Amino acid sequence: MPRLKKRPCRICRKWFTPDPRVGDRQKTCGNPECMKKWHAKKCAEWNRKNRTCAQENYLYEKLARATKQSYGGKKALPADAPVKPPPAFFPQLPRCLIQEVMGVQQFVIIEHISQQLFKAVQEVISIQHAENTRAPSRLLH
Repeated sequence: MPRLKKRPCRICRKWFTPDPRVGDRQKTCGNPECMKKWHAKKCAEWNRKNRTCAQENYLYEKLARATKQSYGGKKALPADAPVKPPPAFFPQLPRCLIQEVMGVQQFVIIEHISQQLFKAVQEVISIQHAENTRAPSRLLH
C-alpha cells in the first residue's frame, strides 16, 4: 500500500496521517468531535442543496410521529388524551378539534402547507419597501 502524506484536519487543523484503508477520502483527524462536526457540516450542506428533499423527509417524519401519537392509528383522539398546546405559529387554531374532525395525517399535511405559505408571504413582505406616497402637510424648516 502506498504511504499517504500528512494533511491538516478540516476541523481542528491539526496534522494527521490518513488511514490507508480510507486514503484520500479521509478529511478529519479521527477525533470523534472532529468527525461529528464534519458530519454536521456536510449534512447541513446537503440539506441546503436538496431543500425540497429535506422538507419532504421532515414531512414524512412528522406524519409518522403524528400517526404513532394518534393512539393506535385511530383517526379521532380520545377525550382523555393529553392536550398539547397549539403551536405558536397559529395560536388561535383549536388543534385537537381539527384533528378529531379530519384526522391526524390530513391535519399535519394542511399545517405543513400553511406554514410554507406563511413563510412565503413573510419573505415577500420583508422584501417590499414602505414608500410614503402622501405629500407632507407642512413644510420642514
